[in-house]
Amino acid sequence: MASRIEITLKPDILDAEGESLRRKAREYFGIQTDSVRSVYIVTIDAALTADQLRRVRTEIFTNPVTQISSMDPLPVDADWIIWVGFRPGVRDNPGATAVEAMEDLLGVRLGPDEAVYTSKRYCIKGSLSEDEVRRIASQLLANDIIQQWKIFSAASWNPAEGVGIVVPKVRLDHVPTVSMLSIDSDDTLQRLSDERNLALNPNDIPVIRAYFLDPRVQAERARVGLSDPTDLELEYISQARSDHCNHNTFRGLFHYLDLATGESETISSLFKKCIQEPTLVLQKQKPWVVSVLWDNAGLGRFDEDHFYAITGETHNSPSNMEAYGGAITGIVGVYRDPMGTGLGSCLIMGSYGFCVGPRDYAGDLKPHLHPRRLLDGVIEGVRDGGNKSGIPTPFGQVLFDQGYMGKCLVFVTALGIMPATILGQPAEQKTILPGDLVIMCGGRVGKDGIHGVTASSETFSEHTPAGHVQIGDPYTQKKMHDFLLEARDEGLIRFITDNGGGGLSSSVGETALYSNGCEVQLEKVPLKYAGLDQWEIWVSESQERMTVAIAPENERRFFELSARHAVESTVIGRYTDTGKLHITYDGKTCAYVDLDLLQAGFPQWQFEAEWRTPEARGLFEPVLREPGDHTSVLRDMLARPNICAKEWITRQYDHEVQGTSVIKPLVGAQRDVNSDAAVLRPVLTSQRGLAFAQALLPFYSKIDAYHMTTCTIDEAVRRLIAVGGDPDHLGGVDNFCWPTIQYDPITNPDGRFKAAQLVRSCRALRDLCLAYGIPLLSGKDSMYVDGRLPGRYGETHKVSALESLQFSATSVIDDIARCVTLDPKMAGDLVYVIGTTRNEMGASEYYEMLGYVGCRVPEVQAEAFMQCYRALAGAIGQDMVASAHGIYRGGLGVHLAMTAMAGQVGLEVDLSAVPSSDHDDARRNDVLLYSESAGRFIVTVDPNLRASFETLFEGMPCACIGRVSADDRLQVRGLNGSTIIDISVPALKSAWKQPFGDLI
Repeated sequence: MASRIEITLKPDILDAEGESLRRKAREYFGIQTDSVRSVYIVTIDAALTADQLRRVRTEIFTNPVTQISSMDPLPVDADWIIWVGFRPGVRDNPGATAVEAMEDLLGVRLGPDEAVYTSKRYCIKGSLSEDEVRRIASQLLANDIIQQWKIFSAASWNPAEGVGIVVPKVRLDHVPTVSMLSIDSDDTLQRLSDERNLALNPNDIPVIRAYFLDPRVQAERARVGLSDPTDLELEYISQARSDHCNHNTFRGLFHYLDLATGESETISSLFKKCIQEPTLVLQKQKPWVVSVLWDNAGLGRFDEDHFYAITGETHNSPSNMEAYGGAITGIVGVYRDPMGTGLGSCLIMGSYGFCVGPRDYAGDLKPHLHPRRLLDGVIEGVRDGGNKSGIPTPFGQVLFDQGYMGKCLVFVTALGIMPATILGQPAEQKTILPGDLVIMCGGRVGKDGIHGVTASSETFSEHTPAGHVQIGDPYTQKKMHDFLLEARDEGLIRFITDNGGGGLSSSVGETALYSNGCEVQLEKVPLKYAGLDQWEIWVSESQERMTVAIAPENERRFFELSARHAVESTVIGRYTDTGKLHITYDGKTCAYVDLDLLQAGFPQWQFEAEWRTPEARGLFEPVLREPGDHTSVLRDMLARPNICAKEWITRQYDHEVQGTSVIKPLVGAQRDVNSDAAVLRPVLTSQRGLAFAQALLPFYSKIDAYHMTTCTIDEAVRRLIAVGGDPDHLGGVDNFCWPTIQYDPITNPDGRFKAAQLVRSCRALRDLCLAYGIPLLSGKDSMYVDGRLPGRYGETHKVSALESLQFSATSVIDDIARCVTLDPKMAGDLVYVIGTTRNEMGASEYYEMLGYVGCRVPEVQAEAFMQCYRALAGAIGQDMVASAHGIYRGGLGVHLAMTAMAGQVGLEVDLSAVPSSDHDDARRNDVLLYSESAGRFIVTVDPNLRASFETLFEGMPCACIGRVSADDRLQVRGLNGSTIIDISVPALKSAWKQPFGDLI
């Protein structure tokens, strides 16, 4: 018999959750409410006595200082009641944690069919219509994919029954079976692919059929009781061959043609030519590079005793369906990559990048989630994933563009630290021997997460399956993290990897290559509930799981540690050297395939790539008169969604947990302006620091993805240099998100151009990484960032995102005491601009504000820029620089304002002194203020150090353009000597902060 506990805040205590809902209803929809109070409901589906229920109610679930609780429905003073709970099978993290707390308190163990479920009731007072209440429920509180909800009016509310006792238990009246599937023709297999959401490439289908029809293969399969391929085998192959897992696009054959010049090139594998080859060249030149491009994350040397790990991921498709669940799963998922790198890393930070549609979108397109709600969800998901894992989140980015309404982008990055050796053995090395045990650690397997990798390899539409959506569990993963580090330090782990995309299919299938075989008993895999088919167990992407290989003699000690940390670990098989992937269930074979099936024989994907110049695509450089009111222009620029303050997001993320922050996400006199980069002190006994920054500039792709890429990399590097980074230690992580590039005259008529953009972007990545000396420690590609959205009349619109690259960069700082922030420190200091300003307004924020794109995209002059970067690094190392800040999106005017706002000081600036190109078209006030030319900084310097500082930059574009003033005004003199901007710092900050205000 299930029991219910209801808990709420005492009437005199502010209900923050209710107040937040009340504000959102008003601000998002104009719905006025008098008050909103929330009630937390715990449903206990377990055989507990009345006394046990009383104890858990009073000792676990109720804070007697702030809360009241009852086993009966609490009294309701409301006009409307909304109840929201999880659907069956969705991970209920508070419920799972409650089970552990109850077991600890009562000294009992709940049975396998007993559980705790949580839900919420919202009590709303006000004159609302039922439609308004439904809108609040469906658009602010619940997502039908993972939640269920009910509405009660005051008249329909039964005080004795309340919402009732709802037990969302999964009930699968199903006996697990393995199906053998006929593949008598290519068409048959294609139909199976469509029906089962396998996302098989048509060119792969003949290869798959040829393998299973091979007489040798058929004879071997007959000996284990198989003939046609099983459903599990086809699921395994589709997972392994998905673009998400196998990177078929980046490994493809590109036929590139420049339609303007006639240049043509055939490129076999962009990954090999533009990522792997330059990185391997740089690895030989950079002794600090430890491990690249094969493990879950890349490794760089932090000091003689430690390596740092870094990797990046995206979680676009799931976040597009269920923003909170997709984002929390994304961040806890990327955390597992450093955990599974080498013999395991300790997590030290995470970061985020969100690309969504306009937050105030009011057009005709109807996305599954409005951008406003989607953004709220992904913010909360990454917040809970980091804060509840005890991992700081000191850096992040948010971009708005209508192209991201088709499919949002959720970038997540993770860093870890690990000892260089474990018991005298290199910690970056790992292996598997035949006979080693296959162990699954962490969470259990359910239907959630099925077909995640195949859904990520397709365009999003209303028909995209929701099975890949899940909810991450930071608590379970934190326990597993600590357990595995202890097991690592005792030398118990031979090999470790995470269960991410593809689940066991990916982790076991890939690790089996190291021993050349494995045998898995699927019936041993712990399940969340009974009734899963064997293929579902194999490909489920249920979270918080790692696959570990250990020697049999270490089994007892490994499981002792696992029990001590309350982490579930299970031996599910053994590694072999048979060359086979052999999977059984209760002794019957479910899969029996050659491991090398996936290594050879499949054709390269082929792409036609045709480049057309911006002019050939109808772009042009606008002819504009200079504005008459630059103060108003600057104020409006600061209020642009992609420039304005997003403090309301930043402050939701804990950056102080672990106590390693040196340069924090918000700096300055009032700690409210975003820093150029984050700096951590991951080894607290050392003065060395690890600097981290990211850049994301998809807007330049409107003109040329080559220059988008070089500008993105350059910005990430400048962010590091601005805080004191070492130009000789620059590590990179490339994270591509690209619209579909396969040409189709009906569904993707510009596919050839998008393919050419990808080729040019990869060329740029290669060129600048070699020029700047940046080895790519890790990387990621996510294709198919397109969506099909219904419009006003039910018609379907294809919406493609901008060609996007997020570039992460790291640097080691020898002495954190020399780090620099962007805020000026003293009145009277001199203001310098380093770098040349050119008339490069193409795709700038200024042009976008005026409704133009333009053609002159910023270009990177690698050799000249790096000369300046080395000089600035030297100046910072010699304590000559009081503040440093890169000039990024928005140009010099915007970033002079940022500098002034950070220091709460005035700046007096003369534009005629700004280093600029010799061309007359650059000597305009608007160009000098709003051009986004790369390679530039604003720095402040003590006047007493002027001569020494300028000597360092002799022969380089560096000039004193003004000084820091004691008042609080930004004053800019134009080229003719007259003042063209004169505005107080408080007025600047008001314009910058006003658009989003305090939305927490």
